[in-house]
Amino acid sequence: MKVSNETKVGALTVIAVTLLVLGFNFLKGKTILKKSNVLYARFPDVLALEPSNQVKIKGYRIGNVYKINKLDKDVSEVVVVINLLDDVNIPSNSVAVINSSLTGNASITIVPGDAKTFLAKGDTLQSSSNPDILSKVMTTIDPVMANVKQAVDSLKLLLGNVNSMFDEHTKSNLKHTIANLKTTSDNLSVMLNSKNGALAKTLTNVETFTTNLNTNNEKLNTTIDNLKNTSQKLSEVQIKETVVNLNNTITQLQGILQKANKGEGSLGMLINDPKLYNNLQNTSRSLNILLDDFKLHPKRYVNFSVFGKKDKTEPLKAPLADSINNNQK
Repeated sequence: MKVSNETKVGALTVIAVTLLVLGFNFLKGKTILKKSNVLYARFPDVLALEPSNQVKIKGYRIGNVYKINKLDKDVSEVVVVINLLDDVNIPSNSVAVINSSLTGNASITIVPGDAKTFLAKGDTLQSSSNPDILSKVMTTIDPVMANVKQAVDSLKLLLGNVNSMFDEHTKSNLKHTIANLKTTSDNLSVMLNSKNGALAKTLTNVETFTTNLNTNNEKLNTTIDNLKNTSQKLSEVQIKETVVNLNNTITQLQGILQKANKGEGSLGMLINDPKLYNNLQNTSRSLNILLDDFKLHPKRYVNFSVFGKKDKTEPLKAPLADSINNNQK
């Protein structure tokens, strides 16, 4: 039997459409040849997750994302339909987490729980938000960038203050200061010249002096030893004579003090005998009376007048008040 061309074209078209549908469903994670198991998961944000992205447990692929739908018109949550391609037991308290990479690929990782019961077809997984890597990096970089911005602002403020401080007068003074520093540096360089500098000449003189000292070292040592011996002998002689004289003086002084304490000698009598003090006091008082009487009645003691007569007034029996005050002073 001869098959017409139209029949062949029609059969090829049917086969192509069938393969296209099967491939499309395969890419979406749904297979017709194998019974699929569908689970659901609700996320506040699916990030870069797309249909046909992988679903894994402990790194092992167990299915694909089949469809992503909104929960309501306000898109309060996003519902992800998971098509499981492998028959695995997923504990009922397992958690679905969306993982994103820097390349933009996303996947769902199911973290198994410890429940003894397992999820059935059509159940909804618990979900947890997990920021993508880029968000984590930006979260880490943001504080650093804020600190850098603050440092740059502080630097700008500092430079502005410096520019405001350095007016024309200050800049002129700064230039003069730098010029003076350059002149000082040149002078210092000349002074430190290894051949003709003042420091080089001074070091040469010091070296010559130390060479002479080294050459005459023995003579200097002999002279110093002689001076040391001479001064030691002189100090010993003087110290001995001084100690002997001091001991004699102390002995004599002790003898005088002992006699004075015993009342012997003039000093002892003067210190220990109150009669001598009283006699001296009376003598001083009588002398004051005599001098005062002489001042008041000089004619009594000197009679040198042709027509004068002898002063017959009574003599003083006590010194005048001014004499007493003068004696007290």
